[in-house]
Amino acid sequence: MKNKMSSSRVVIIGTGAVGATTAYTLLLRERVSELVLIDANKEKALGEALDMNHGLPFTGGVKLWAGDYSDCAEADVIVIAAGASQRPGETRIDLLKRNAVIFDSIIQNIVKYNNHGIILVATNPVDILSYVTLKKSGFPSNRVIGSGTLLDSARFRYLIGQNKKINPRSIHAHIIGEHGDSEVPLWSLANVAGIGLEFSDEDREEIFNNTKNAAYEIINAKGATYYAIALALDRIIVSILQNEGSVLNVSTLLTDYNGVSDVYLGVPSIVDRSGVREVLDLKLDSEELTRFHASANKLKAEIAKLDL
Repeated sequence: MKNKMSSSRVVIIGTGAVGATTAYTLLLRERVSELVLIDANKEKALGEALDMNHGLPFTGGVKLWAGDYSDCAEADVIVIAAGASQRPGETRIDLLKRNAVIFDSIIQNIVKYNNHGIILVATNPVDILSYVTLKKSGFPSNRVIGSGTLLDSARFRYLIGQNKKINPRSIHAHIIGEHGDSEVPLWSLANVAGIGLEFSDEDREEIFNNTKNAAYEIINAKGATYYAIALALDRIIVSILQNEGSVLNVSTLLTDYNGVSDVYLGVPSIVDRSGVREVLDLKLDSEELTRFHASANKLKAEIAKLDL
């Protein structure tokens, strides 16, 4: 059964490793009827579009081209994957100043043509840049979404599955907070079929450290991460276009969420055609709550340094 929506358009801004891999994932899975690639380097976007178009005889009927910001006018979802990439030894927060400047121009160009779609931010630091996008776009918060801790939670589930020798799709576990060094593992809610999971302190430390440091390990090994985040973005896009109402750990604007407000953080949210329809109120234990507040305060301190 095909997953493609009738007359749906996704625009991807930025055709680096993440943007191009996301486009290829959407193409292979025939998620949309129209897929547009935009990049400041027009030749790069053109090359990626040509390369993918040459594979169309092996796939389906997705119309794909290298375009410009005017193509955002009819977009249902606009993915922002543009910006400076994370260097070996660099944190996601280190990217902030460089990418905040880049986002000024991107957001201005989007809103010139589109005020009805959903903006999905993938560029790091994703939580802060989602907040920047909200403030600069004037879009309602439900239609500005960050990829959040969806990938972190997938890594967490994978590693728990490895530890317990259970398929990770059967593991229910969450990483919330920053997509970054202050992210919070919710051990108290980790379960299989509603049954809580027990771990030794050593196993908890190893699983969480491997979750938190996964990106650094991959970047040091091959320069960038892009396969898994492309699949995570695909998952969000499908939930939007097919009006699924799936629960995904995306980054969204919080209002009195466990005492946290006015910051974007990754939390389980119901995602459908409206964007983030509802944020699910998790009950955290005292340690998790303390760490979640610390994550929020860290990002708020960085946001305060920006001219918004």
